[in-house]
Amino acid sequence: MTEQRDADSPSANSQQLSEPTDDLTTESVDDSPINRIAGVWNNATTRLRQLLPIQAAQKAAGLFSVSEDRIAEILKSVRAELPTTEALLIGKPQAGKSSIVRGLTGVSSEIVGQGFRPHTQHTERYAYPSNDLPLLIFTDTVGLGDVNQDTQAIVRELVGDLQQETRRAKILILTVKINDFATDTLRQIAQNLRQQHPDVPCLLAVTCLHEVYPNDTAEHPTYPPDIEAVNRAFAALQQAFSGVCDRAVLIDFTLEEDGYDPVFYGLEALRDALADLLPEAEARAIYQLLDKGASEKIGNLYRDVGRRYMLAFSIMAATVEAVPLPFATMPVLTALQVSMVGILGNLYGQTVTPSQAGGIVSAIASGFLARAVGRELIKFIPGIGSVIAASWAAAYTWALGEGACVYFGDLMGGKKPDPKKIQSVMQEAFKTAQERFKSTKR
Repeated sequence: MTEQRDADSPSANSQQLSEPTDDLTTESVDDSPINRIAGVWNNATTRLRQLLPIQAAQKAAGLFSVSEDRIAEILKSVRAELPTTEALLIGKPQAGKSSIVRGLTGVSSEIVGQGFRPHTQHTERYAYPSNDLPLLIFTDTVGLGDVNQDTQAIVRELVGDLQQETRRAKILILTVKINDFATDTLRQIAQNLRQQHPDVPCLLAVTCLHEVYPNDTAEHPTYPPDIEAVNRAFAALQQAFSGVCDRAVLIDFTLEEDGYDPVFYGLEALRDALADLLPEAEARAIYQLLDKGASEKIGNLYRDVGRRYMLAFSIMAATVEAVPLPFATMPVLTALQVSMVGILGNLYGQTVTPSQAGGIVSAIASGFLARAVGRELIKFIPGIGSVIAASWAAAYTWALGEGACVYFGDLMGGKKPDPKKIQSVMQEAFKTAQERFKSTKR
């Protein structure tokens, strides 16, 4: 099995959107995502006050202002309803812990490596898809198996996690390589945890199966594998952890370059084992995460929050575009939409500068540029021109927000954004929003 954890080497996607937002946000001692969102939002409001007439600016600010408390309230209400599972991964280095994270989330090894953050002295933590709205929280033991490691200190820290009063379902996942029988320390830790928290289920994941395949075996056999060396080792490990683990499962999660197919061998068995040990809601979430449409479901969760912001921006865009002077409001509308993209980026955990947000707007909205010019020319029509332009601007701003959500959702999932998919989403959103905003007036 191949694992990769390189916290010092961010991916191209994260580098692309990692510059500080000095031009867009105010400095704060608390640099949480909530405060960054509020800072971007309120700074945008200040700039628009300067650009618009006083009366229009006052009307706009009422629609456009939002407090940090309100953002926190929105995220808290969504978070409270999530069927979140906290998995405590206990195993030696290279035993397949981060590979389990990859298998359950579909995130690349680079993104997983960057996602783990120090939690306690001996543990790291990774929340998926984000800290603000997590469905899975992985706590990983660091350096387990080191002869100098303080086993009791690890136990105390893990017990501290288990004792915290939360609504999250919790599960212990012990990872052991198929050919590793030096498991006394791991069993001791698991036994201590189970004695203090017998209600927390424990799953034994036996990994790296290909390391005991016969030399002439180039592919994974049909699951479950019927190979003598695998069966013998698996039986021995099950015996070693009898009375400690509730279930045991065989898995072999590799990388594409390792040449084994499938890459996540035994993923369905792992999914079923977790589902059997978790409460119903959390089990259902595990199944949904491993559906082909999992990324869309996660994206929809974030998009539901993002739409709260998009609506205010769309109304603001209509207010701006109702000014009956062709091309006079385009710079203001552009600034408004760039601000919206910056806020949505922050919501998805991406730090976006104004110049980056402008580049994203240009990249994902190229198909609408010609229509933007047409929208301005419509204003020459007396009486109805500005109303049409206003409704168009509101619909376009909404569609741009939908496209930005897809863009940032792909980045969050470790994927390269698909321009065709983004354009398709924008086109559909634009049609729907046109009906919604067709009666928009100044």
